Amino acid sequence: MYNLVERRNLWFTISAIAILPGIIFMIWHTITAGTPLPLSIDYTGGTQWEIRFEQAVAPTEVRQVFVDAGYPDTTAFLVGDDGRTVQLKFKPIDTAQKEALAAKVQEQFGPFEERFYRSIGPTIGAEVSRAAVAAVVVASLLILLYIAWAFREVSHPFRYGTAAILALLHDVLVTISFFSIMNLVAGWEVDALFLTAILTVIGFSVNDTIVIFDRIRENLRRFRNESFAAIANRSLIETAQRSIATQVTALLILVAILLFGGATLQKFMATLIVGLVSGTYSSLFTATPILVAWEEGSLFHRASSKTQASGQTALVS
Repeated sequence: MYNLVERRNLWFTISAIAILPGIIFMIWHTITAGTPLPLSIDYTGGTQWEIRFEQAVAPTEVRQVFVDAGYPDTTAFLVGDDGRTVQLKFKPIDTAQKEALAAKVQEQFGPFEERFYRSIGPTIGAEVSRAAVAAVVVASLLILLYIAWAFREVSHPFRYGTAAILALLHDVLVTISFFSIMNLVAGWEVDALFLTAILTVIGFSVNDTIVIFDRIRENLRRFRNESFAAIANRSLIETAQRSIATQVTALLILVAILLFGGATLQKFMATLIVGLVSGTYSSLFTATPILVAWEEGSLFHRASSKTQASGQTALVS
């Protein structure tokens, strides 16, 4: 039987490499911009305007019109593949200012179609941010308490809940790492859909982890003479096929939506795909190895090769 748990130092190293870009980016962005992540107008307040021209245009040239009109903080980027649709983000304006800007744009680039236009105040964004943070904190505490209660028949049930929360945190950080890279590459910003993706990832991550932990609980009764590491490894192998098959089915649907769902859904779908892949990985290679390392007393210390080779159990009290 292939020993996945024995290679936990490798899995932990891969996880560290995956989450490091996100941590570095949040530190850097906090120092330079005052917020851990670049926030869209959903949170900061402002105007979002998407317009479609009759011919291909350069977003930098469209942006320059807004800069010349007194909006230097304007950002502009192409949406879609035809080079004719530009999405702009800038500070709040009133109806008269919008009409003046529209006249300047039409004068330089010709007639255009307004795809959408919206203004959002910073107060709404602040309320959404507070609610999101509160939701994640409360959900994490409830998950911890529920898992501890559900696994109350085994030794140290709170360790199961804590391992699940650490795996959940791992998936959030991996998703942030991906998002931070896309911010540098394509100017992505945190919006309401990003929050939705994160909450969805959390749900999937916990679901897979509980399935594996439940199999560990069953096998603890069936294989009383085996070490905890051996039982955990057996449980991983028994549930891996189911976990991967379930996630692949979901991922096929998400990839289809990513490819054919339009530009407005691409960022949301890409973030969700990365999060679900990370959720599958963390359930198999993060949550359970953490639990085993904790039970063996080696969570914060490198396990000796002798201990790993013998699979000696040590249910630390």
